[in-house]
Amino acid sequence: MAARRAFVNLKQTYLLAIEALPGPRADWLRFQIRHAEEPADLWLLRAAVFDALPRPGYREERDTLQRGIRSLFPSGQSNSGFSPLF
Repeated sequence: MAARRAFVNLKQTYLLAIEALPGPRADWLRFQIRHAEEPADLWLLRAAVFDALPRPGYREERDTLQRGIRSLFPSGQSNSGFSPLF
């Protein structure tokens, strides 16, 4: 039950982070996030979401999203270089 609640909270965090973004790319991301069925789905979307958030003006959203991801995926902090989060 706690894992499901954490997943739903992270899903809401993703949606709040991109809530104000306009355009078809943001619409596609919202659709993908809403239809995510498991944490791995959100993990796969993380780079696209961070990419869509403009650096100036979205720092708080980026930080909040990063904290949410770390809470659900604590071991996801590898230094692999494949999916930069910032």
